Amino acid sequence: MKQALIKLHVSVFLAGFTGILGKLIQLNEGLLVWYRLFITVVTMWLLFSFIKKLTRISKADMLKLAGVGFLAALHWVTFYGSIKYANVSVALVCFSAVGFFTALLEPFIVGRKINWTEVLLGLLVMVGIYIIFHFDPRYKTGIILGITSALLIAVSMILLRQFVQRINGETALTYQLTGGLLLLTLCMPFYLHFFPVKTVFPGTGDWGWLLILSWLCSVWAFQLTTQALKKLSAFTVNLTFNLEPVYGILMAFIFFNEAKDLSNGFYFGLALIILSVVLQMWRVIKLKKH
Repeated sequence: MKQALIKLHVSVFLAGFTGILGKLIQLNEGLLVWYRLFITVVTMWLLFSFIKKLTRISKADMLKLAGVGFLAALHWVTFYGSIKYANVSVALVCFSAVGFFTALLEPFIVGRKINWTEVLLGLLVMVGIYIIFHFDPRYKTGIILGITSALLIAVSMILLRQFVQRINGETALTYQLTGGLLLLTLCMPFYLHFFPVKTVFPGTGDWGWLLILSWLCSVWAFQLTTQALKKLSAFTVNLTFNLEPVYGILMAFIFFNEAKDLSNGFYFGLALIILSVVLQMWRVIKLKKH
């Protein structure tokens, strides 16, 4: 349990850095995600084939994982869209709604009873988000995209957990993201029609950030997350990812000086989000001791 929590928190720190990279990369959200997926998928096929981590799976599992991958791809598109239309801090705080959506949806998807403690902890996060944007109602489009992003990743994490219980993490992730890349590729002509750009190719500076985003914040971070999912519930994983805003916001303060744009309500709401994470970690450790 302890080792799984350590891996999870390293993964969360890397996830927090993706917000910074999303701000630094000049591509729009759709192209940014496409290039991230392309680099990540190619790397996974080469690396995991070389170390012989890929195993055969059924065509039915391939199709299901492709669907989960498409949800994850849409999560990234909406997440980076939230950054582009608002800022890193807003997008990351909205991401905190993952715990609430997981607590509500996981019982229906996996067929278990609702855990009202999880619902209340998730609701505490939602109260924090409400307080932040009640006092600071800017960035409406970014807020909507951010909350949509949280809903999409909550569903995809719940579904992915069902696969990593019986398929090794490297195989599940490779097929998941490959499916996400293929389906997003089919959607890109329509996306670019409605959101046209001057060029579809990254600039010279973007390539370095994209490699960091793909290799460190994707390949390595995803491995850590799937390993944690084998020992921890999807709710615990998703709620722990609420620390992503903490890490990401601190980095946004350092890199982009976003602190000057945030109100006192932001910090009060963020304190509630951090409290929900602390309470859940205390709860997990206490249950483990019993």
